[in-house]
Amino acid sequence: MVARGGVNVPGLGSGSTLAQADRSVAMAHALHAKLIRIGVPWSTLEPREPNHVEPRALAFLDRLTSDAAAAGIGVVMTVDSTPCWASSAPSALLRSCVPTRWSKADAWPPSDPASYAAMVSYLVARYGSRLAAIEVWNEPDQANEAYFAGAEKAQRYAAILRAAYPAIKQADPNVLVLGGSLVGSNGVFLRELYAAGIKGYYDGLAVHFYNLTLGSLRAIHEVQLANGDHTPLWLDEFGWSSCWPHQKIQQEQGCVTARVQAANITNIFRSLAHTPYVAAETLYELQGSASENFGVLSGGGSRKPAFVALARVLSDPFGRPSAIALSLRSRHGTVIASGSAPVGDYMQLEAFQGNVLRYRALFTLDRFNRYSIALPRVLGTNGLRVRVFQYWSGRGAGVQRSI
Repeated sequence: MVARGGVNVPGLGSGSTLAQADRSVAMAHALHAKLIRIGVPWSTLEPREPNHVEPRALAFLDRLTSDAAAAGIGVVMTVDSTPCWASSAPSALLRSCVPTRWSKADAWPPSDPASYAAMVSYLVARYGSRLAAIEVWNEPDQANEAYFAGAEKAQRYAAILRAAYPAIKQADPNVLVLGGSLVGSNGVFLRELYAAGIKGYYDGLAVHFYNLTLGSLRAIHEVQLANGDHTPLWLDEFGWSSCWPHQKIQQEQGCVTARVQAANITNIFRSLAHTPYVAAETLYELQGSASENFGVLSGGGSRKPAFVALARVLSDPFGRPSAIALSLRSRHGTVIASGSAPVGDYMQLEAFQGNVLRYRALFTLDRFNRYSIALPRVLGTNGLRVRVFQYWSGRGAGVQRSI
């Protein structure tokens, strides 16, 4: 089964409009998206007290889900951000918490997980088949604590997930529940979640991998298998910012050019086309802004090369990723191996004399997907055969050169 592809679009905010909902879905449809992912801050939807949903917020979600259903696009709602009245934040933070205005208290989980469960079950009961999935919270393992603050994160997140899952399934058993929403691929937080009892309370694990996307997927899947977890992964955040050369780093990610952004999108979707354990891939994001250039549309709304690339690969994800390039040259008694490769995973270089492996190097590409490696001088400058390959695609898709 081919993973469902899509894009992150602007979610619910204080300035959300019906026109914005219309435009987001229209653009997603033009991209051939099968999924859109939106953020739904609980603190915006139900800011003042339980069972009192903001009409304007609800109107936005009604419009967006209706537009998406008409276009044949499923909606993933990521529900996080605790309203003041439900937050477990310390009293010092709660005193400065104002409904409808974000504060640090919103990042703390709810005092009672049942209050969150009531909110997500309400959304599922209202939208039903228009929803592809509910993603329970956003990035609880994020070190900056922007989304999930406080101690005992794994235990408190597990409690929310265990409360939300049965409530969602009671409202509509066909709506999928995504747990995790992980940014860490080393498995530390996921193992803590298993220990806290999350198994059986989700239909898939959401992951947000911006660095070494393919290698990170493989690593977290290995942790799943080691713990008897065979649920699919939903890669519902990943992407690249085309902020080069004006900036070097943006949102903790290395800036690239618009051309590299487009190539990366194509190569990741193609690399994942035949990956059975990945159920969905939603790129971050539809439109950029003054502070973020991850969008396939610029902040002003113009189409970048990434828009064309995403539309093409969502329409037809099959095809080979870019080929690995390798050239060898001798310089000052040393062989330099250099070239380029598709984004997403660790690379390996192997140097042979005859059929004997003499040198091996594990490396990563630079932000422009290039590499340059000086071989040890002891190997000399002739009679060498060098092979380079990407772990994801394997040795068979590698390239060899001799000098």
